[in-house]
Amino acid sequence: MAAAVKAIGMISGGLDSTLALALVKRQGIEVKAVNFYTGFCITETQRRKGGRPDGTIPRNEALRAGADLEVEVEYVDVSDDGYLDLIVNPRYGYGANANPCVDCRVFMMRRAREIMEREGADFVFTGEVLGQRPKSQRRDTLRLVERESGLTGRLLRPLSARLLPPTIPEQEGKVDRSRLLAISGRSRQRQIELARELGLTDWPQPAGGCCYLTDESFSRKFFDVLDAREAAGQERRIRKEDIVLLSTGRHFRLSPRVKLLVGRTEGENAILGSYAGGRARLAARDLNGPVALVEGEPTWEERVQAARIVARYGKGKDLPVVAVEWAEDGEVEVLEVEPWRDEAALEASRI
Repeated sequence: MAAAVKAIGMISGGLDSTLALALVKRQGIEVKAVNFYTGFCITETQRRKGGRPDGTIPRNEALRAGADLEVEVEYVDVSDDGYLDLIVNPRYGYGANANPCVDCRVFMMRRAREIMEREGADFVFTGEVLGQRPKSQRRDTLRLVERESGLTGRLLRPLSARLLPPTIPEQEGKVDRSRLLAISGRSRQRQIELARELGLTDWPQPAGGCCYLTDESFSRKFFDVLDAREAAGQERRIRKEDIVLLSTGRHFRLSPRVKLLVGRTEGENAILGSYAGGRARLAARDLNGPVALVEGEPTWEERVQAARIVARYGKGKDLPVVAVEWAEDGEVEVLEVEPWRDEAALEASRI
């Protein structure tokens, strides 16, 4: 009796990866899905932080897809497993923002190969579509990722397979190539039709990705951290705590050596408060408003500026004077300041 065919599927929970999972599974292949958390997934970070700004809590779409298709999902956190070094020094460069998409795919496929070998599986598959993304899903890039990950001949893209060279499992008859697809380009119309054909009704609307590194605003903050550390003579790198802080609050660059982070919601205030160690913590006294952190060694003028910005975002923004508590190294100082009024200057300092 022939041994069962087994595959490792990369699952994000988006429409494409869900369809790829369904296509492989309906060929009678034993599938184990893998979801990697890099620290930069927007919805998963929101889940870990207690929800979106509007109070809703996003679901984990990878786990949802696995449950719908009755496939085991292994959740793998790689946010401190060499990944942070990769995003600072990507071999193949960045996309439009801080997104090292090609390096990221190589990194993930290497980890998927390790899981494939551990599980005794025959191949790895993804929901990638030829030509859908301009940098990471070109024909030459797909080949590069396959080669650099050590998955030559073992990396199947079911949605575009018939536009690509046959993989080893197809050549061996373990996968029926005729039941795979030939989708290309950025349109999702064929995927939506296929979802209906397969009876899939509960999937997130395609939204161009779920990665903070593709976001222009986040990327400015990301590069600002790197540039500030390099200017201060420190190693140009991202730390794990930066992942949380970069996606939390408003960020203001008061000077090359001083940054202010201001919470926007109660949840963000709680997060910033939990990272106060080694930083100054600011909050208006006896008034509702934001918690803020100051990084660096501010001058007296910068301390006052930070306090005024904190006052501007609180309930006392229309008062002539607000008392702002500056807590640092176990000591608390009260600064009596006028809330910041110059909106143009404030926006100019915002990262």
